[in-house]
Amino acid sequence: MIQLFTIFGKGGFVLWCFNEGQEVLNSTVNEFIQSVIVQQRSVNYSRGSQTIKYKMDNEFDLILLIVYQSVVQLAYADKLLTEVNLRFRDLYKNVLSNANIYLEQGPRLFASFTNEYLSILNNVKSSQLNVEVKKPRTFQETEKSKKTIASLIENSKDSKPQKRDKKSEQKKAVKEKIIEQSPSLNGSSTDLSTIQNKVNDDEEILRNKNAFLQKMKGKGEKKANKENINDNNAGKKKGKKERKWDLAGTQKDAQLLDYSAVEDIKNCENDNNSNLETSKVYDENKKFIGKLHGDLPGLDEIDEFETTKKLAKLETTQGWFSAFKSLVGNKQLTADDIKPALEKMNEILITKNVASEPAQKICESVGAKLEGKVVGTFNRITSIVQEAVRETLVQLLTPKRRVNILRDIVDAKAENRPYVIVFCGVNGVGKSTNLAKITFWLNENGHRVLIAAGDTFRAGAVEQLRTHVHHLNALHPDSVTLFEQGYGKDPASIAQAAIHLATERNVEVVLVDTAGRMQDNEPLMRALSKLINVNTPDLVLFVGEALVGNEAVDQLTKFNQALADHSSVSDKARLIDGIVLTKFDTIDDKVGAAVSMTYITGQPIVFVGTGQTYHDLRNLNANAVVNSLLK
Repeated sequence: MIQLFTIFGKGGFVLWCFNEGQEVLNSTVNEFIQSVIVQQRSVNYSRGSQTIKYKMDNEFDLILLIVYQSVVQLAYADKLLTEVNLRFRDLYKNVLSNANIYLEQGPRLFASFTNEYLSILNNVKSSQLNVEVKKPRTFQETEKSKKTIASLIENSKDSKPQKRDKKSEQKKAVKEKIIEQSPSLNGSSTDLSTIQNKVNDDEEILRNKNAFLQKMKGKGEKKANKENINDNNAGKKKGKKERKWDLAGTQKDAQLLDYSAVEDIKNCENDNNSNLETSKVYDENKKFIGKLHGDLPGLDEIDEFETTKKLAKLETTQGWFSAFKSLVGNKQLTADDIKPALEKMNEILITKNVASEPAQKICESVGAKLEGKVVGTFNRITSIVQEAVRETLVQLLTPKRRVNILRDIVDAKAENRPYVIVFCGVNGVGKSTNLAKITFWLNENGHRVLIAAGDTFRAGAVEQLRTHVHHLNALHPDSVTLFEQGYGKDPASIAQAAIHLATERNVEVVLVDTAGRMQDNEPLMRALSKLINVNTPDLVLFVGEALVGNEAVDQLTKFNQALADHSSVSDKARLIDGIVLTKFDTIDDKVGAAVSMTYITGQPIVFVGTGQTYHDLRNLNANAVVNSLLK
């Protein structure tokens, strides 16, 4: 059942609307506009029991939108949108091209279109019913029925004979040799019984010969083995071994038994090694002290001159758009005009590590945006498509809401509570390392940090955090504290106790480290959901590698789904609030993971890890990422 069909301009002004039910769908449509049209996502959208499809008319800047129940398989929705769009354009083309007429008469100008809509709807429904259902083929129509017995016999004759084994070939050779050598009796045929006896005798001789050779070979090996054993035994000299009495002791043994100074030596060695490592880390990072005050710097953008030079080069050289150069005059762009360029764009995005699903949806969004657009004289499809792709990617990577952690810490301090951040993600992506980088940045801005060792599963996780705390305190004395209770404990309880301790000691920030877990590990996902529900952190950050492609879609989707499924509050489940993108310095221009993660969650990338030192932490620069994708 169609609940709503409406036509409105890109400015948001409703031209015509048809609502079959009494339900008010303003909130649904507004949310659809914000999350799909503004973000330029796919053409399908579902919310609760309702599904929304839309079509854009870029010539007159119109959007046609249809809302129907999700349980209904509305197969003719796309056709209905197309037919209504064509009819609406034909009837009101003069009005749409002249805004003054519309401003004078208002929305009542399009009130008569309701009858046209109902007529189109009935025609589309009837044409859908008349479509013949595809029936399965009968047996007589299949290829199998055409195979006759005669054809099967011919095929069997044509089939290749099986390969004869080695023994049968030998027997055949012996028989042929005997037949050739056998004399003829007075010109008559050879006596078959005589030949057969001779064949049998030769076969017997051949078998005996092979058996004798095998027997002699076995004896030779045994004899060789015996000779080797005897040689080894002969090489050893027999002699009386020195006897050591268990209870006897000499002055020489006393030195071996004295362990009094070993522990002191080991402790000194460990202290020296620890001091050397701390000194090395301090030397690497001391030059960055005082350089990260305030907001983090963004990723370095490509030089403006280089960008302009490369864009100009795309018009004349063998860039990936150059295969689709064609002049388009004053005409509307059709789907066929832009399809080759979009197909190539999809391939390029995938090679730059964008997951296949987001890459396809982005290309579909660009196609819907450009279809029907009127282009000027001597404009090229290459430049038009490239600019549309650039705008879409920049808009996608630009966060809908800005996460200002420094401001939020001040607000939490005014409420006499610490600001809590939980880090989660799969194994081996660098959660602890980037947690230490964020701690260094917070120390640079004068905030004391308490780190909760919530990874009670991985061996060495607590020791790794202890090492980071030792190094960070060397750079900013008494600025970081580690709260840990060993291994095997409940992470939710550890985080709760850490937050309570931070409140007592007036520590501004609590960073909770968690165990790495695969998205399909239900027990660990349940434990993570419990930690979030019990402690209600201010920020839940997903730590992901910049190296991943399609795996990013699966990880983020299942993490969000698991948090929603195991949430104690079903109405408003706590999901991922932001993303930390790690190992960004290892991927060159394959920065597509940023696009994939942002597209799947709709959440911003808060931090980007770009190196090995505590200073290597950046904010995401959308323009820099897009330039890397399109260069």
